[in-house]
Amino acid sequence: MRAILSLVVYALGYLVSSTIAAAAEAENVCTLRPLGPGKDDTHQVEAAIARCGHYGRTVFGPGQYNITRKMTWDLVSSTVDLHGSLNFKPDPLYWLDPANTYRVIFIQSQASWFVLTGRDFTLDAHNAGGITGNGQTWWSFYSSTNRTRRDGDGRPVALTLSNVTRGTVRGFRIEGQPFWCNAVADSKEVVYDGMHCNATNEDPRFAGQNIVPNTDGINTYRSDKITLLNFDITSGDDCLAIKGNSTNIFAKGITCRGGNGIAIGSLGQYAELPDIVDNLVVEDVKMIRLDPQVQPNMVNGVYFKTWTGSVNGSPPTGGGGGGGYVSNVVARRVSLDRVTVPIHVYQTNGGHSGDQPSKLQFSNLTFSDWTGSSLRNTIVDVECSPAAPCPNIRFHNLNVAPPNGTAPSYKCVNVASQFGLPACNATGTA
Repeated sequence: MRAILSLVVYALGYLVSSTIAAAAEAENVCTLRPLGPGKDDTHQVEAAIARCGHYGRTVFGPGQYNITRKMTWDLVSSTVDLHGSLNFKPDPLYWLDPANTYRVIFIQSQASWFVLTGRDFTLDAHNAGGITGNGQTWWSFYSSTNRTRRDGDGRPVALTLSNVTRGTVRGFRIEGQPFWCNAVADSKEVVYDGMHCNATNEDPRFAGQNIVPNTDGINTYRSDKITLLNFDITSGDDCLAIKGNSTNIFAKGITCRGGNGIAIGSLGQYAELPDIVDNLVVEDVKMIRLDPQVQPNMVNGVYFKTWTGSVNGSPPTGGGGGGGYVSNVVARRVSLDRVTVPIHVYQTNGGHSGDQPSKLQFSNLTFSDWTGSSLRNTIVDVECSPAAPCPNIRFHNLNVAPPNGTAPSYKCVNVASQFGLPACNATGTA
């Protein structure tokens, strides 16, 4: 009997080992190299993803891959090792043609030139690969021609994740995003670990100006269980933007170089669609003010914004009147370098005098362990809607220095209850 058992164990072990070996041998592996300067790599990239994007591995060697048209990667139980850079051709007029981009992001009808979709995948750029967006061409084009920038005008998001379940993006670099650097929409259980975005103007004609607006590090929308780790964002706009129906969001190790800071919003733009943001944690954040000749703005630490309760025009550029709520937000261990307004809540975005107040409510907001400096003596400016006063706003260890020779001030308007700032007047009207 013992001999039979030994034989059975050996046979089972052999079968398992054989199965693993066979699976390894059967794994689809596609390997690419750039075709070279001036050559179009789009076809070979799409062919490799079509072959190995499901249950396989795609390996991009170092170098630049020239991409000349919109592209979607459908990835299922697969890995992509991107050691090179996807270079999207610097031709604004081509990309601004609506036929040449996707509209998979509902909010504000934003455009995308590169979309990831699928499940159970890892895209690893090994802190070397990613996307070349050729943003300078775009920024100088708009600024030199005085072309108006509007939401939904066709400037493409550099990297869009749409309808993704259990996806990971790791060690990714995006240089020169023309518009938002990243967007994740209609997705769940997504992890970004290591994201570098750089929108830095080098055109001397526009030194000292912010000609890189809307170059947000990432926008989240209609997504759940999103993890944002180790972001380093140089931009002229929001470092992170947590938009409507973003739930269970965790962000840690965020460095924001210039721009507007971390935004929750804007919210309430669509009158018929409630916006909910619930269970957001942001921790270990650095706000760094840049040389003003490179980027003059470093506006907020963390700020919250909604449209008014009235409808003014229609999306993507107008709107308002939307409801919903924001609750259970924690922003802790935040370091500030001469920001303009460290903590700001306002509910008048896109509004006019005489508008109805917003009915979207902020509650259960906690700010703890803040350090650094502010350009103004108003450290906290929380102005909630009279139609939805804010309950349970908490402050702990707020040590942000105002300009020399001034005393810090704290403003609370239509705040139903706050804790930790005795000097913050919790009454008044907006």
